Parts: sequence; structure tokens; C-alpha cells
Amino acid sequence: MSGRKPRSVANPLESAITTPSERILKECHTLYTDGDNGLVKIASSLGVRLLPPRKKIIVMIMGNHSAGKSSFINWYAEEHIQKTGVAIETQGFTFITSGRKRESLTGNATLHLYPHFRPLLEFKGVMDYLSAEISTSKQKKFSLVTFVDTPGLVDGDMIYPFDVNSAITWLGEQADLIFVFFDPMGQALCKRTLNIVEKLSEKCGDKLLFYLSKADEAGKETDRQPSRCVNQIDSVCQTIEKTINQAVQKTLDQLEKDSDLICSTISSKLEQDRVDVASNRSVRLHSVLFGALGVFLPFLFILSFIVSTFSKEQLHELLGEGPTHTVTVFTGIVMYLWEWIPEDKQVVFVLSFGAFCYVLLFLAKYFAGRRNKTLTKKEKRKMMEYSDYIHDIVKTKKAKLYEWYLQQCAAEQDL
Repeated sequence: MSGRKPRSVANPLESAITTPSERILKECHTLYTDGDNGLVKIASSLGVRLLPPRKKIIVMIMGNHSAGKSSFINWYAEEHIQKTGVAIETQGFTFITSGRKRESLTGNATLHLYPHFRPLLEFKGVMDYLSAEISTSKQKKFSLVTFVDTPGLVDGDMIYPFDVNSAITWLGEQADLIFVFFDPMGQALCKRTLNIVEKLSEKCGDKLLFYLSKADEAGKETDRQPSRCVNQIDSVCQTIEKTINQAVQKTLDQLEKDSDLICSTISSKLEQDRVDVASNRSVRLHSVLFGALGVFLPFLFILSFIVSTFSKEQLHELLGEGPTHTVTVFTGIVMYLWEWIPEDKQVVFVLSFGAFCYVLLFLAKYFAGRRNKTLTKKEKRKMMEYSDYIHDIVKTKKAKLYEWYLQQCAAEQDL
């Protein structure tokens, strides 16, 4: 072997996982998306729809145009990703996130990257104004954050190519944080911004945070005294970090809820299968009983008339003594009953008897069709394997991840 060291790959995924939160979110996501035993695949086989948890928090930034939304994102990532300027640079929705290499994605690829946001397709025209920017930056907590840069909001005659108010409101409801930036320089009115904020505050007011950008350029020197205008840029970073920690806890809690949902679904399906098997036994018994009567009665009726044409000695020669006695008893009963029926009523009796036998066969078919579909042995064995996997692997993994997470933020004696 040569003494040369292998060249390191730029931005490998492993090197990106530098924090406990990032590792926990990634491992939880893997438990959902694993190709063989992922919770999404298991749930789908049971008729339950699960979405894998997001590996990053969503921070939506909204506000009037030229309020510094894109500039803040560039500052946080420490990379020039979004265009900035006085003009309305951001006319659509742009997802800005950290990844392995610098890349720009269009609308369809963006929704493949963020399947949680597919309902955006319901907003006519949004698809053409949807994009994503992937940066290699790992600054601050950027590897655990996806920023959503929204269109700059303007009042007056400005016409947007889609329902911007509804689209921003919906996105805000999905986001973990909503930053509202206001520009004090008077370059745009804020009525549209405040209308959207009012709608958002009704459903998710706890996510809303308001910031005055460019405060160092506003008004006179006396308006920018520290006592009046405090720079909150550090508190913004702390808010993002706090939300990331809350997302980790929510993801671990959701993992347990989804695991319990799958286990309870398996239990209910197995219990329902036991009920169906018992019900099928009863249904099968009814079907066989009615079917047997529907065939045996007309057979016995016809056989009785055939047997009556033979003498007892001829039957002994054909069938033997035992069978002859049995056949004679049954056919004798039929012929005895037949003789009780008046001759003018015999045709009506035959037709009625035929209809009765048809009803018996119909009931046999009816009960045969009422059987419920039951699980095969293979399906039941697979469900039991899924249940064991959830209890032995997923829940054990979840407990370890939670313990490891708490070790990062609590004193050892508290655990």
C-alpha cells in the first residue's frame, strides 16, 4: 500500500453531524425512512399514513420588501445566498437550507425535498415561484434550520402571481418560528404585512416574533440610543437554538406516539382477525348445512321413487343387507308422506318442494359470500415481527436517545 492518505470528501454527511440535536433528529428520521423496517413502510402496510419527522426546524421570515429578510439569512449562514437590495428581489418562496453541496432547486424538486409542503400545490400559481437554495454552510445552527424567505410585501396596486396572503398564512401555520421584519425607513407600507400577521396570530400567535431591521439607519441619533433600540440579533440566535431543542423533544415524543399507534393498530388487526375467524366458522357451518339440505332433500325425494320400483330381494342383491335397510327406512318415510298428499295437490307440492330446495341452496351461497377476509399465516407472522421490532428496537432506541439528550442538558445527579 502507498503512504498517501485518502483524500477527504468535501462536506461528507458524517462531518455535518456535529451536535447531539442533529444526531438525534437524524437517527429518528432514519427510524422512519429505513428501507426495510422504517416506520413509514410498516405503517403503510397496515393502512396507516405517517410522515417522517423533519430533520430541521422551519423558520419563515416575512415582512415588507427591503426589510432585510434575505440579508438576515445571508448573515446567519455567513454566505451570500439570497439577493438583497431595495428592489423586490424575492418574488416567490425560497427554502434555504444546509446540505452537501451548493445547489439550486426548482419548484418540483423543492417539493420532493420537502414533501410536508405538497399542499402548496393547491395555491394556483405558487409552483412557478417556488425554489430552494442549498448551501454548504454549517455556521451557527444553520445545519438544523431551514429558512423560508417569503415575497416582499407591498401595499397598493402591486399584483402578485398567486394568492400571497393565503400562501404565507398557510406556510406560517407549518413553520416552527415566524420572524416578522419591519423596515423603519418608510420604503414600503405595512398594511398587507399586518393583515397577514393578524390572521397568523389567531392560530399560531406563539410562533410570531417581531423585529425592527435597519434600526441603526432610522431617524435621528437620539432615536437610536441603546436604551431605546437594543440590538436583538443574539436573542434571535438563542430563540432558534431553543426551538431546535424543543423540536428534538417533540420528535422523540412523536416517535413514541407513532410507535404506539403502529402497535395498537397491529393489536386491533390481530384481534379483528380472531373475531373474523370465529365468525367465518359460524358462517361456514350455516353454508354447509343449508347446502347439504338443498342437495340431500331432492336427492332423497328422487331416490325414493327409484327405490320403490325395486323389490326387496333386488335391493339386497345390489346393495347388501345393511345399506338396503338404511335406504328402505329413509325412502319409506318419504313414500309414506307422499301417500298422504292428495293426487290433485301433488304437482303443487313438487313445485313448492323444488322452490324450497332452491331457497336452501340460495342461503348456502349467501352465507358462503358473507365470509370475511382473514389474515394469512404469513401476514400474521409479519405483524408479530413488526410488533417485536417496535418494542425491542424502536422503543429501546427512543429511550436511549432521550437519555442521551437529557445527559447533554442536565446534571448527572439529576438523571
